[in-house]
Amino acid sequence: MDLVTLDDISGAAARIAADIVRTPLLAADWGDPRCPLWLKAETLQPIGAFKIRGAFNALGRLDTHTRARGVVAYSSGNHAQAVAYAAAAYGVPAHIVMPEETPAVKVEATRRRGAHVVLCGAGERERTAAELVEKTGAVLIPPFDHPDIIAGQGTIGIEIAEDLPELATVLIPVSGGGLASGIGTAIRALRPKAKIFAVEPELAADTAESLALGSIVEWPVAKRNRTIADGLRSTPSELTFAHLRQVIDDVITVSEDEIRSAVRELALRARLVAEPSGAVSLAGYRKAALPDGSAVAIVSGGNIEPAQLAAILAGG
Repeated sequence: MDLVTLDDISGAAARIAADIVRTPLLAADWGDPRCPLWLKAETLQPIGAFKIRGAFNALGRLDTHTRARGVVAYSSGNHAQAVAYAAAAYGVPAHIVMPEETPAVKVEATRRRGAHVVLCGAGERERTAAELVEKTGAVLIPPFDHPDIIAGQGTIGIEIAEDLPELATVLIPVSGGGLASGIGTAIRALRPKAKIFAVEPELAADTAESLALGSIVEWPVAKRNRTIADGLRSTPSELTFAHLRQVIDDVITVSEDEIRSAVRELALRARLVAEPSGAVSLAGYRKAALPDGSAVAIVSGGNIEPAQLAAILAGG
């Protein structure tokens, strides 16, 4: 199996530069002085999440004729918005499959981008998307299981390495594994001494179990869906798992209360609105014993229901 390389990621960076925000590293001066904290604020992307990087790289790699047929994607929300946004920029149709339990704020945002949204039951995303591909003739843009997606997400790692040469640790949310695979590949190549930690909810800790056992362990959908972090309910693919085994030093698992606390901390201390999935990296920073030196927590997304945010800020 061919893995994504730094050259692939560098090519993606050049390809998408005009379409994405080169997000800042924000100094969090309330962090541990022994392990200074920096926040990579992917919440500042046009769709409020990192997924725009992989979407633009994947669409940009398609030939004009193939792209004109339109695209299909399945996603719990942020990849859906990213593909819809990129498809609109290219002027091609987008058909997006989303689980019925997806937060309404994400469904509505995807529709506002002009995409045709198809809601499906839990665990039916892939099957429904395959049916749409057959029906429409459009091309599938998967949420993480593709080299172009991994390379696009990996552009975050290049930016971190350029902006923080003294990087000691990076903490990355993990679910399907595209983000951690891409960033991990870039950091391993550019800052080989840095430690790379994946962070996931205890209630969806299939990646931690899989890496510990050396093979993919698939948790039932209902089991993974217990976590408040709705963007971290997927299982790694064979492709992403192969990357994770190469680049991840360890996995930190965090509780639901620790995730909620991180959402509050980002809002009140960093003035950043983060969804639970985007806040797990900060929860991991707070929980784990990390090496001395500068640490970067990837704040991967900020698309949260207003009522949920209000409840979390109120201590719920």
